[in-house]
Amino acid sequence: MTHELGGKSPNIVLDDADLEAAVARGVMHMYNNTGQSCNAPSRMLVPAAKLAAAEAIAAKVTESVVVGDPTAETTTMGPVVSEVQFNKIQALIQKGIDEGAKLVTGGPGRPEGLSKGYFIRPTVFSQANNEMTIAREEIFGPVLTMIPYETEEEAIRIANDTPYGLAGYVQSGDIEHARAVASRIRAGNVSINGAPAGFDVPFGGFKQSGNGREWGPHGFTDFLEIKAVQGFGT
Repeated sequence: MTHELGGKSPNIVLDDADLEAAVARGVMHMYNNTGQSCNAPSRMLVPAAKLAAAEAIAAKVTESVVVGDPTAETTTMGPVVSEVQFNKIQALIQKGIDEGAKLVTGGPGRPEGLSKGYFIRPTVFSQANNEMTIAREEIFGPVLTMIPYETEEEAIRIANDTPYGLAGYVQSGDIEHARAVASRIRAGNVSINGAPAGFDVPFGGFKQSGNGREWGPHGFTDFLEIKAVQGFGT
């Protein structure tokens, strides 16, 4: 049996990454499907010395998002799935504020001009730490948490400090550097520099993110029955 049970996926922006491209890519990925993606890169780990610049990039990208009727051509993000999910996300956004994270953009309530419907303001928090609720719990909405780090070792430690292990992301200007860091992330899927998923690649998680795999040859194993005959060769 296969279980896919969500995640709180880290996105490590290494010091040698193209900051503008890496942050913009991570922010927009976070808003895919209105943030309702099990493998969303919801924790962005940024070098502390570059955090202010990363915040500015994240704010600019987020404020370009057009929230509204998903059938309208100008809309780039629609509503979340239900009132239950809407209320959960709103409560977690408020929790981030209450616990002292810096609200970069977005926040509680509906986007301007929308008085009804399950629409969420795309939200970026920064200056968070990995003990905050918004860094521990899967929000399953368009809410990004930015966490500063001082050293690469610290970034890897923070990335792995989660009960989940579905996905991870690494951004670097040096592919060998990215591969070395990716190999140390405890997650079932790790993407380097925005590499897309493929249906030939097994998808699934570690730890509380589930077990078993979908896609690729590994995805067939859960449909097979294994038979052992002992003494067959004697």
